[in-house]
Amino acid sequence: MAIGKQGHDETIIKKVSKRGEEGGHGGAWKVAFADFVLALMCLFMLLWVLAARDKEEIEKVLLSGGGSPVNEGSARAVGHDAYYPKGSLIPRDPVPGPRGSENTANSAVRDNSHPSVTPQQSGARVSYETPEQMKALAKKLSDMSVEAGLAGHLQTVVTPWGLRVMLHDTEREGMFELGSAKTTPRFKALLGEMGAMFARIDNQLMIVGHTDALQYRAREGATFSNWALSGNRALAARADLLAGGMPEQAVLQVVGMAERAPLDPARPTAPLNRRIELLVLTGKQAGAISAMFGPQSPTPAQDKSLVLPAAGEVEALRGDLR
Repeated sequence: MAIGKQGHDETIIKKVSKRGEEGGHGGAWKVAFADFVLALMCLFMLLWVLAARDKEEIEKVLLSGGGSPVNEGSARAVGHDAYYPKGSLIPRDPVPGPRGSENTANSAVRDNSHPSVTPQQSGARVSYETPEQMKALAKKLSDMSVEAGLAGHLQTVVTPWGLRVMLHDTEREGMFELGSAKTTPRFKALLGEMGAMFARIDNQLMIVGHTDALQYRAREGATFSNWALSGNRALAARADLLAGGMPEQAVLQVVGMAERAPLDPARPTAPLNRRIELLVLTGKQAGAISAMFGPQSPTPAQDKSLVLPAAGEVEALRGDLR
């Protein structure tokens, strides 16, 4: 208050800003909301890019497998607007299947990382019985090992019982990790390709595992030995063949022989002795083995083709292996 010239009191009105009291209603929330909208926009853009990339990959897979990204019965490409309204950022088009498929919208993209062939897909299964047919099968397996870069690890011999296929170690590389039944990646891939081939034949197989003569230290009362190791490796080879598409009924017998049948008797610890053998049996030999462990017939049939070969023939086979 101040006193004027006439002595009267003058009233001074002071205006005070109330912006400080409205701190909670200032502009900070606008900045936060703008940041939130920007982050949300980035998220939707990322989802849109991922969806577009997946769609391109699916179309490439369909085109490589004989499919077509065109609607069945029309020449119009599968479009974004055909299945949902405009404005959606994430396409949800049905995956187009190959021409002639009954359920195009429900078709699925198959994982082709492992070759898989079923008898229904491959048609009639082929049976190999004669030595000439077994030699042709051996040639296919040898070519397969060459393509896999494992030609020095595979040997094939046509025997009176069928085709003997031997996958063995070398000084540079082994089929399994040391002291275990875990297949190395390259041999796992080769066995998978063999499984796809065996899915197309009607012959049954014997799978036999072998080790070298090196023994585990604690042999007395040990729960693990070369017998268990050879059997586990044979079972691991069976699993890899099945993963490639071979049906379960194709395996007639899985055997572990430890170190009892070395390919190189002069060197019991040689890498050649560590191997997996696949014996592709003829129909008669498979029947004889099944009859051996099945119910005994009161009058077993005598088949001269099942008689063991002469000693000279067996020695010739051993010479070929050496």
